[in-house]
Amino acid sequence: MVTFRNATAQDWPAITRTVQRSFLGDEADRDWAAEQALFEPDRAVVAVDGEDLVAHAGTYTRDLSVPGGALPAGYVTAVGVAATHRRRGIAATMLTRQLEEIRDRGEALAVLWASEAGIYGRFGYGQATHRLSFTVDRREVRMVGTGAPELRVRVDRAPELRATLAEVYEQVRPDRPGYASRDGRWWDWRLVDDQHHRDPGFGPLLAAVCSDGRGARGYALYRTRSEWDGNGPKGEVNVMEVVTADPAAYRVLWDYLLSIDLTRQVGYWLGAVDEPLLHLVNDTRRLGCRYGDGLWARLLDVPAALAGRRYAAPVDLVLEVEDPVLPGTGGRFRLAGSRDGATCVRTDDAPDLRLGIATLATAYLGGSSLGSLAAAGRVTELTSGALTAADPAFRWHRAPVSIEIF
Repeated sequence: MVTFRNATAQDWPAITRTVQRSFLGDEADRDWAAEQALFEPDRAVVAVDGEDLVAHAGTYTRDLSVPGGALPAGYVTAVGVAATHRRRGIAATMLTRQLEEIRDRGEALAVLWASEAGIYGRFGYGQATHRLSFTVDRREVRMVGTGAPELRVRVDRAPELRATLAEVYEQVRPDRPGYASRDGRWWDWRLVDDQHHRDPGFGPLLAAVCSDGRGARGYALYRTRSEWDGNGPKGEVNVMEVVTADPAAYRVLWDYLLSIDLTRQVGYWLGAVDEPLLHLVNDTRRLGCRYGDGLWARLLDVPAALAGRRYAAPVDLVLEVEDPVLPGTGGRFRLAGSRDGATCVRTDDAPDLRLGIATLATAYLGGSSLGSLAAAGRVTELTSGALTAADPAFRWHRAPVSIEIF
């Protein structure tokens, strides 16, 4: 019989084996120290059949940047079920228990990256961020306009510049919905540089830091791969993240990344849908853009989540939120908010808008408009004009983006 419990530190080897096999990976010949340092056994749910651990759903403790603020969130990770135990409802039991535990810790949100996007909507998750992936033909692209000659770029192995990278990241994180907090363990993880974390043929993790006389203003993490054919060099740059405090640093870093000698292609997998690069080149077609889902979010305390963010325009309305998975989470809520603050409380007043918990999560970070969701039949306007007022309020001046997979 399959039973469920929270993990212990001693479960780590069995968890890595089960999760790696469920993701079709190979757990052998790999240093797991960086991942094990992040492991929070009391926040992990496991399924056990006899003496065999057959499923796992983990949670990390981090803060999520939301419009105008940040909130503690449960970062869901490594959800996997052994192939021998599929289609028994094990994942559903684990995921529901996990949501209850995150809620009971006082965290208003759960977030995750979905290996299979069709799964998590059933549990109230919505696509809170989206991403643009770029495959740039750098020979056919040039930057337009002028740069900033006072800025300089320094390149070194990324771990050598860790303190500078963390300083820049903390400047940017509060103002970018979707970013996650990074303590020392998470910087260890981000900068891990063993062979397992490199795509075939790529070299060490490098950091390009853009600075002026006042200090660092941005950085890019990237790797390069050398390749040649009969026509000459055709190397590749794989950009991991670009974090900048201002437009000048952003432009200088991309000018550098698109001009590295002996390279012909630049890949960037986790770009934002409002990536400024789209407006800095002469031919956007050559950026090779592809649209995809990013971070999925799930609201577990609607009043805390809605009061914890700010709103681009004044809003005062009643939302009726339906939550079939955790019925106690749903209900009617009066939201009053602006750029200066917000309140959200339960109410018996007549609703102005009706929507599901996953739809609210999709709109929560400002990445999808309530108007487009209403056009898809996912938001019902019950009071004339309510949608017109709510739509601009939930948006933000920058699109949310998640720049790391956890």
